[in-house]
Amino acid sequence: MEGLYQTQRIKDLKDKMLSEPRYASIEQALIITKTYQENEDDPKIIQRAKSLKAALEKMEIRVEPEELIVGNRTAGVRYGVVFPESGSTWVDKEFETLPTRPQDRFNVHQKDIETFRKVIKPYWEGKSLEDVLNQRYGKEINKIAKVVKINQKDHAQGHICPDCVKWLKMGPQGLLDQAEEKLKICKEGQKDFYESVKIVMEGAKHFMVRYHDLIMDMAENESDETRKQTMIKVAQNCKNISERPVQTFHEAVQSTWFLFVILQMESNASSFSPGRLDRHLEAYYEKDIKEGNLDKQQALEIIECLWLKFNEIVYMRNSHGAKYFAGFPIGFNIAIGGQDENGNDTYNDLSFLFLEAQKHLGLPQPNLSVRLHEGTSDELLKEAVRVVAKGSGMPQFFNDKAVIPSIQELGIEEKDARDYAIVGCVELTTQGNNLGWSDSAMFNLNKALEVALTGGICLLTGEKIAPDYGNLETYETFEELEAAFKKQIDYFMDKMLLACEEVEKAHIDLLPSPFLSASIENCMENGMDVTAGGAKYNLSGIQMIQVANLADSLVAIKQLVYDEKKCTQKEMLDALKNNFEGYEILRAMCVNKVPKYGNDIDEVDKQGTKWADYFKNRLRTFKNYRKGPYHTGMYTVSAHVPMGENVGATPDGRYAKEPLADGGMSPVYGRDIKGPTAVLKSVSKLDKTLTTNGGLLNMKFLPEFFKTETGIDKFANFLRTFVDLEIPHIQFNVVRKEDLLAAKKNPEQYRGLTVRVAGYTAYFTELADELQNEIIARTSYGDI
Repeated sequence: MEGLYQTQRIKDLKDKMLSEPRYASIEQALIITKTYQENEDDPKIIQRAKSLKAALEKMEIRVEPEELIVGNRTAGVRYGVVFPESGSTWVDKEFETLPTRPQDRFNVHQKDIETFRKVIKPYWEGKSLEDVLNQRYGKEINKIAKVVKINQKDHAQGHICPDCVKWLKMGPQGLLDQAEEKLKICKEGQKDFYESVKIVMEGAKHFMVRYHDLIMDMAENESDETRKQTMIKVAQNCKNISERPVQTFHEAVQSTWFLFVILQMESNASSFSPGRLDRHLEAYYEKDIKEGNLDKQQALEIIECLWLKFNEIVYMRNSHGAKYFAGFPIGFNIAIGGQDENGNDTYNDLSFLFLEAQKHLGLPQPNLSVRLHEGTSDELLKEAVRVVAKGSGMPQFFNDKAVIPSIQELGIEEKDARDYAIVGCVELTTQGNNLGWSDSAMFNLNKALEVALTGGICLLTGEKIAPDYGNLETYETFEELEAAFKKQIDYFMDKMLLACEEVEKAHIDLLPSPFLSASIENCMENGMDVTAGGAKYNLSGIQMIQVANLADSLVAIKQLVYDEKKCTQKEMLDALKNNFEGYEILRAMCVNKVPKYGNDIDEVDKQGTKWADYFKNRLRTFKNYRKGPYHTGMYTVSAHVPMGENVGATPDGRYAKEPLADGGMSPVYGRDIKGPTAVLKSVSKLDKTLTTNGGLLNMKFLPEFFKTETGIDKFANFLRTFVDLEIPHIQFNVVRKEDLLAAKKNPEQYRGLTVRVAGYTAYFTELADELQNEIIARTSYGDI
């Protein structure tokens, strides 16, 4: 890929995007509200379809004359969308403070606030997903909130990889034709579904043609003939793909982007992901290259235009969510490399062009992933390492050797398992046939341990939040403590699963998604919406939070209290109750005299694996509301910070409210003192089936390590060890602690500094202070 460069077009578009003010938008909310008011008697799925069609036909659209890929869900770039169907109670409370809050600010128009409160809010009170769930099950969800975080309560599910190949081969016209054919022969109970698909595909076609018409109007006034002809080509692409399947690489990229714009307009959810895009687009690229209609530089420019579009859609969270998920993570995950359906190594020119685009742009989206396996070529591996060395936090790496056999245990067919992709941060999925509901809930194992130690009492509030199965003073043996801990896990797991069912029921009732369903295998065949179980695979994923702290804490109790009797049961419990105040010597022993996870010490590593195995095995005995299996993940996005704020002092020496370990499989920051290989060995003891929903291992290296080819080679070999040890995931920050500290002190000078937070990349200066401090504290490695 030598000789490729970033064009002036890309530089200009990037500058425009990053300099444009962000606003909160109520435009689509108004259209949705009016459509519902006009169609009160229609079934929910028809109301949803009509409201999406109306938005596609009426939303203001905009095109920059330099753009090669067009389309957005708002006319403004990086606008935050108010979406009343799922919930906007928080918007009402926070509208005025959106421009001034610490993270992820949005400007607002005073007129929009007034319209929201006069028109939108009154209609949706009691009708949104958020409100209905609160009415149906809100009290029960709140009762377990300190241990279990139930997700998807106020927005659509997302976290799904649509069938991009089907979309490219059929387009909206082909899917419209399919729906019409199905309507002729379907059962009575399927008619609403097929009618809804027909409605949304009509809207999608209209949306694309609107861009054609707008660009053609703009081209009439363009004096630069070269630019004019390019604009006409872009316009014609939009018209072509509204009428027929794609035929060229440029059309395929444009069509892919329209798919994701419309998915966002339908659901306003995070983590819709293209999957293995280097494979999806390969045939169109090779055809155009062979016929002389495209060269690598032109292809790179189109790809970089697409990369910019991925950064133009952001997710507007409430102030609490923005604090801990700052940087607008939305999770357009693209995977390159990996094995094909026969287990052979697969990569192509596009794999390298995608890496080149990331190298050039260094932007947080898309979330670029590389699949590795034992046969991964040195060429792809080393090029990926060179991009890692640039310090953008991407790409991250996934291990076919670990992932493929583990997800087959969930009932995934081998061909689908080999074709796995990633959605959002690190969540594993099959492509185009799976509603994985990968972010159902997060289960705080450390809070469960806390209430096992206190007899059900929250250390932070003194409230009784769990059953009393005894406390640390009453457990005569470590085994008795473990038995009580097991009971607390069981108690909260049972409560969690009932809550998850209620969430799924509410989504079925209120947020059917016909556009998404049309691009998911089996939905069109069965005449069933994806939310109702129409997909081939119907999984639900639960995250275990956080095994490193848990292992360190249990070993501290076992060693100091029961084995060596360095302190009494009462002394340890009192130390926790008092946040170690007055117990500084005991805390020092907890921190310094007890082995820690992440150093390849079996005693402590096995404590983590024991409880992760227990949680997974018990969870696997349940089915979700769509009759699919529950399974586990070990990642936090960046919830280790807010979830840590909810946990009192822990026996590993952690103070109350401090962050838990980052990632999901990562050691507690600063405790991995035996080097990166020891970390890999500790993590490898966690069975790969524990992370079928995704696992996350964070590591931080110094930039100097990558200065020479020797360093690149050593790092590539380190990644091959990662593959051999069957660890599912790993990702890296390449940054100096000094630069992070300087960025905190002088943020204006470091606006372009991106870091890997957890499962996503963000601008460091946009993160909350607590999250910045946690990233700074992570162990940095200068060698392997």
